[in-house]
Amino acid sequence: LGLQAEEARADYVRIRLPFSKRVTTLGDTVHGGAIGALVDTAATAAAWSGVDDPEAHRGTTIGYSVSFLAAARGVDLVAEARVSRRGRSICFVDVAVRDPAGDAIASGLVSYKLSRASSDEQTARER
Repeated sequence: LGLQAEEARADYVRIRLPFSKRVTTLGDTVHGGAIGALVDTAATAAAWSGVDDPEAHRGTTIGYSVSFLAAARGVDLVAEARVSRRGRSICFVDVAVRDPAGDAIASGLVSYKLSRASSDEQTARER
């Protein structure tokens, strides 16, 4: 998809989806699947942004919803993902997708599970 990280800090990430013909459905309309991938990728990055020791953890998206608010036509899109709550193992991440004019294109809510990797998994990673 050519996603580009633009900013990352604890509990916040901004990622750009550059417009290209590869991410369209009809004409120059950006495909919902590409927007969904942008939402999930931004949320995942935001969830991991608060992990002190990434090698000792594993994670996965466990819940995901996207509301499409407007069509994006022939433009780059930017997703801003913010962790709204970080529990012991579950992160809740709000994602806003906007076009260059600042118009809302999609809104997402992602639940992401982070847990400590087992000792076997850590050993396998070290190999």
